[in-house]
Amino acid sequence: MPEMIMGKKTQQYSTEFKVKAVEWSHQAHRSAKGVAEALDIHPFMLSPNQPQMRA
Repeated sequence: MPEMIMGKKTQQYSTEFKVKAVEWSHQAHRSAKGVAEALDIHPFMLSPNQPQMRA
């Protein structure tokens, strides 16, 4: 689960969590919306428009 940092309102997810979430969302039998719901995150977090996911 995400780690809450004192004094901040945002959640920080581990790199491993982020990579796994994106891998799952790219599987043919899974949708980004379904993965987001299963992981309790917003579907936008899996969007290719996220700067973290661009390389």
